[in-house]
Amino acid sequence: MMLPAAGLSPGQTCGAVLVAAVLLQSVCVAVTFLYFTNELKQLRDTYSKSSIACLTGEEMGNFIQNLDLIESEDRAADPCWQVKWHLGKLIKKMMSRSYEENISAVNADRTLTLSQTDGQQPRSPVNRIAAHLTGNSNRKNSLSPRNSSPRRGNGQKINNWESSRKGHSFLYNVELRNGELVIPQTGFYYIYSQTYFRFRENENEDSDLLAQIRNPKQLVQYVYKLTNYPEPILLMKSARTSCWSKKAEYGLYSIYQGGVFQLKREDRIFVSVSNGDIVDMDKEASFFGAFMIA
Repeated sequence: MMLPAAGLSPGQTCGAVLVAAVLLQSVCVAVTFLYFTNELKQLRDTYSKSSIACLTGEEMGNFIQNLDLIESEDRAADPCWQVKWHLGKLIKKMMSRSYEENISAVNADRTLTLSQTDGQQPRSPVNRIAAHLTGNSNRKNSLSPRNSSPRRGNGQKINNWESSRKGHSFLYNVELRNGELVIPQTGFYYIYSQTYFRFRENENEDSDLLAQIRNPKQLVQYVYKLTNYPEPILLMKSARTSCWSKKAEYGLYSIYQGGVFQLKREDRIFVSVSNGDIVDMDKEASFFGAFMIA
């Protein structure tokens, strides 16, 4: 007796188809996963390299040098360009500040060196230039005679001043010659002077002389400068008019003036007055001086 040939049943066929479909789907998923993984890796490497390239490499140096020539509007949307642009600005600012500080330090050192080389030292109190002369009532003939010198200027020059360290008088690096202060160094000086005019009636005085003294008078104080020029140069003048009453026992007037002048080395300054007969050389009232200010 013959048996029929064996074959796949419908259930087995359906199972085989399902297994094949699952295997095919798995392969497709695996292939897709591998593809996207590879693409992501390439993108990551590319992004990492480009990010580092924004700040390194030879391109950055050229970028900083040409920073002012690059138009920012053309590449404003590029994040990498923006990073480089701001970084370049910061680097240039720091370099400029460092350069200025170095230049300032070099100039200061150079000035100090030149100053020491030329022997220019700041004036200390020890090297100050100043003088204060006071009147000396003990000295006779303090004023020069009228018309005694062709270089006298107006009035009578005061020849004798107290220049020692007696009282308030002093001389620092200044020489006194015949009533004239000799300037030792070119510069700007403050010059000042005060003259004391004093009339006191004396019963023994000649009546004609008293009448002459009582007449209205112009009391004038002059400060002159002597240079190589033939005539003295008037620096300052101050005046007032006096009219003493016949009943006045005495009259007192003082004239003060001062100012800043530029003087040269070896210039000489002196004081002249009018009506020398009534000048009182009291040391606290009549004085003359100068000091260098620059």
